[in-house]
Amino acid sequence: MRALAAVTGLALVAVILFDAFETIILPRRVTRPFRFTRLFYRLTWSPWAAWARRMRPGKARDSFLSYYGPLSLLQLFSLWTVGLMLAFALLQWAAGSSIRTQGASPSFATDLYLSGTTFFTLGLGDVTPRSGWAKLITVAESGTGFGLLAIVIAYLPVLYGAFSQREVNITLMDARAGSPPTAGELLRRHARAPGPAALVEYLSGWERWASELMESHLSYPVLLMFRSQHHNQSWLASLAAILDACAFLMTYGEGNLQWQAQLTFAMSRHAVVDLSQVVYTPPRDPVVDRLPAPALEHLKNLLEAAGMPINQKVAPEALRKLRHAYEPYLHGLSHQFLSPLPPWSFDQQSLDNWERSAWKQFRSPRRDGAVQSDDPER
Repeated sequence: MRALAAVTGLALVAVILFDAFETIILPRRVTRPFRFTRLFYRLTWSPWAAWARRMRPGKARDSFLSYYGPLSLLQLFSLWTVGLMLAFALLQWAAGSSIRTQGASPSFATDLYLSGTTFFTLGLGDVTPRSGWAKLITVAESGTGFGLLAIVIAYLPVLYGAFSQREVNITLMDARAGSPPTAGELLRRHARAPGPAALVEYLSGWERWASELMESHLSYPVLLMFRSQHHNQSWLASLAAILDACAFLMTYGEGNLQWQAQLTFAMSRHAVVDLSQVVYTPPRDPVVDRLPAPALEHLKNLLEAAGMPINQKVAPEALRKLRHAYEPYLHGLSHQFLSPLPPWSFDQQSLDNWERSAWKQFRSPRRDGAVQSDDPER
C-alpha cells in the first residue's frame, strides 16, 4: 500500500511540474492530446460559456465573460498547488510518516499539514521530519514550492504584457475603422487620406500585429480568453475586419495596396488557422452570409464615392473564394469564445467609442460636414 502511495505521489509530482513547464516556460504550442491544463479549461469553460449563452448579448455578458480568463489562471495555480501538497504528503506517508509531532501520533492528516507548511516555506516548527527520507522529501518540496511560486510570479507580468501589447492596435483601430471595426469603414476613412501610402503603412503594421498575436497566443492560449476594454471590441473582431479589408483589396484594389493586402492577408489567415488548431476549434460554416450580393454592390459604390478606385470588372466570385479561406475559422472561434464578428458594412449613424462618455456624446464631423452632439450645452 505504501509502495503504491509512493508511485502515485511521484507520478503526480512529475505530471504537475511537466504541465506547469509546458504552460508557463515552453515558448511554443503543445500538440500532445492529453494535458492537465487542457482538460481543466475544457471542464471549466463549458459551463461558464453555457451560462453566458443564457444572457443577452451586450455589456453584461461581455463583463461576465471577462472574469473567466483571470479567474481560470488563479484556479489553475491553486490546483497545481493542492496537487503538489497532496503528492508530497503521499510520499511522506509512504516513507512511514517519520515526523515529530507535539502530543498526537503521526497520521496522513499530519503528513498533509507538514506538506502544506513546507510548500509555502512557513517553517512553523511544530511538526518536523525525523528520518533521512522524510528530511529529503521536505527539502525537495520546499525547493519545488519556492520555485513554482517564483515562476508564477514572473509569469503574470509576461502574460499581461502580451495582453497589453495586443490591445494597443485594437484601441488605435477605433478611430480608423469604427466601433465595432468594419472593413468598409476602414477602407472608407483611409480613402480620404493623401494617397494610398497611409493604408499601405497601416496594413503593414497589422501584418506585424498578426504575427505577434500568433506567437504570443500560441505560447499562452489563455490570452484568447482575455476580453478587451469595450464590449464592441475584441482581438477576433479586429482580425476579422483586417482580413475582410485585405480580401476586398486583393480582389478590387490595385498596385501597392493589393501587394501589401496579400502580405497582411497571408499572415492574418495563418494566425486565425493556427489559433483555431491550438484550441481544437474546427471551422464552422456561417449561418448568415456576412456580405450578400446587394450589400457588396452597395459597399463598392460607397467606397468609390469616397474616392477609392474600385475595379468593377472583377466578378464577385473572386471575393467569395477568398472569404471561404478564412471565414469558417472566424465563425468557429466566434462560437467558441462568444465573440461576435463585425459586419462588412458600416452604420453612419453609430458613434465610435472615443465619441462616447458617461455624461455626453460627441459626434465628429460627418460625411455631410455637420457636427452633432448630445451635449445639451452645445
